[in-house]
Amino acid sequence: MAKTQKVFIYKRYERFWHWTQAFLILFLALTGFEIHGSFSFFGYESAVSMHNKSAWALIILTAFTIFWHFTTGEWKQYIPTTKNLRAQAEYYLVGIFRNAPHPVRKTILSKLNPLQRLVYFFLKVVMFPLMVITGLLYMFYRYQWQGEVQSIGIENIETIAVLHTIGAYLLIAFVIVHIYLITTGHTLTSNLKAMITGWEELEFDDDSENKEDNEIQNPETNKN
Repeated sequence: MAKTQKVFIYKRYERFWHWTQAFLILFLALTGFEIHGSFSFFGYESAVSMHNKSAWALIILTAFTIFWHFTTGEWKQYIPTTKNLRAQAEYYLVGIFRNAPHPVRKTILSKLNPLQRLVYFFLKVVMFPLMVITGLLYMFYRYQWQGEVQSIGIENIETIAVLHTIGAYLLIAFVIVHIYLITTGHTLTSNLKAMITGWEELEFDDDSENKEDNEIQNPETNKN
């Protein structure tokens, strides 16, 4: 029989990174679409300045987070797996509407289900590099140097701009789906509260192998 246990699952830096990254992505989308001409709010020049500064902030945050992931071993959470992948997809498509049990139980050592691992791996190794590279190329294809306008040799910036815009739409789509999936926990707000406080109610069986993974963690011993 399944039981629940309150577990300290999201460390302090993990939560800081999550919310700061979320804010920066949404702010980049807001200023980016204004630069694109979709609407006017800050004004074009202000939007460009704030967009560039936010982009650098996200790059710096990402660099620190990569370091954190590798020094804490949290990078292992994002290794893709095909185990239970089909069951997880079927759960989101059908099972969740029939109140079916979740095919994969979350633990401290495995916070992401197979579908989440695949999506986050794609974001980290494809989408983020695409946005950073195209953004930097767009930012520096013409730049001031010693009183003159220099160029990095790109004749047509249109392809880069299109790729950057497509990436932006894909990130917005991910955010929308992510917000919806937040509501699919034990309650509508349980996943949200977990990312705010670090604590979450997790299920385990008395004879399950992951029972030890779900032992209550003291937040005072989890400073990272």
